Amino acid sequence: MYAGLEAAGLVSREQGRGTFVRDLAVRAGHGIDQQAIAGDVIDLNFNYPALPEQADLLRQALREVATAGDLDALLRYQPHRGRAPDRAAIARHLTRRAVRNDPDRILIVNGAQHGLATTLMAALEPGAVVAVDALTYPGFKIPGRTLRLEPAPVPVTAHGTDLDALDRLCAERPVRAVYTMPTLHNPLGAVMGESDRARLVGIARRHGLLLVEDASYAYLVENPPTPLVTLAADITFHVSGVSKSIATGLRVGYLVAPEPLVPVLERAVRATTWNTPALTVAIACRWLEDGTVDRLEMRKREDARARQAIAREVFAGLPHIGHPGSYFLWLPLPEGARADRIAAELARRHISVSTAEPFAVTTRVPQAIRLALGSADLGALAATLHTVARVAGLDADR
Repeated sequence: MYAGLEAAGLVSREQGRGTFVRDLAVRAGHGIDQQAIAGDVIDLNFNYPALPEQADLLRQALREVATAGDLDALLRYQPHRGRAPDRAAIARHLTRRAVRNDPDRILIVNGAQHGLATTLMAALEPGAVVAVDALTYPGFKIPGRTLRLEPAPVPVTAHGTDLDALDRLCAERPVRAVYTMPTLHNPLGAVMGESDRARLVGIARRHGLLLVEDASYAYLVENPPTPLVTLAADITFHVSGVSKSIATGLRVGYLVAPEPLVPVLERAVRATTWNTPALTVAIACRWLEDGTVDRLEMRKREDARARQAIAREVFAGLPHIGHPGSYFLWLPLPEGARADRIAAELARRHISVSTAEPFAVTTRVPQAIRLALGSADLGALAATLHTVARVAGLDADR
């Protein structure tokens, strides 16, 4: 009976605590699967940071595309993994970021999410065991479930994946791959150090693993450690794109893959989207080449640091986890607090947040809230976060 209620989303079970009736004012996975945010809601759920000049940049880019090159070519089918000149432009961009690549190992995809799904589809068989941080990006969980992969949770520390636990897991189970965000983990903000990256590669080689490196938020870290794909190009899939660094509506991503697996990845792109729309690719590559992306990323790094500083001031002296340059903050809740009820109360106050549930791979879901800092109006951010602290009971002792 309880299993049926849980499957219907009416209750949730937590090991050691019991079974709880869900507050149906908040849908399961609140905010992560939400398709639209009401105009009067302050969104601390999704990150879509935009700079004032971006609309004008888009107008200018559209005019330039309209007056340059062969417009008819943009109306035709494109090569499944992208045109050679576009892949070369992406390769030059990645080289400037110390990402080992070759245009022949690059595939252009419909955003990093599509790149991740394509990788899992092409590289792994149903039932494959994938090691993943116990708290991880929900965008891995969704395609993993769809493709019938088995996630094996690994504890995550302040420095990233617990590599001792990963090594033990691989000795005990037939792990096939590791999904990891070594540079700016979502939701915890960890950045894995150089020595741990080398050790992770060593574990992967010893156990015959593939590495899936999600670098979607890596642009926010200045002088980041060496990407995994640079350390181990033959076993690493490097996934990123411009949706986070430019605009969420510009669905252009790129995937750097081990050379022998490029053909099967190309077939997966064909099976899912045929090709990434040529118009959006043309705009993205133009901005990669003329320095626009570099300028936007620099501005957004400054913006993220400013927002994170505000959040850290509001929650000073209270438990919180994050990176000083990230667009999100993780708030563990006091003993006895229920994240779903807090999220529901905040929703009644027109503030949207995410609970830990969408990020949790383990059966027991921690009572915590993730705050996305990049979308709310900067001038109202401090007041909004103070409201979150009051509702969550985090300022009760101050």
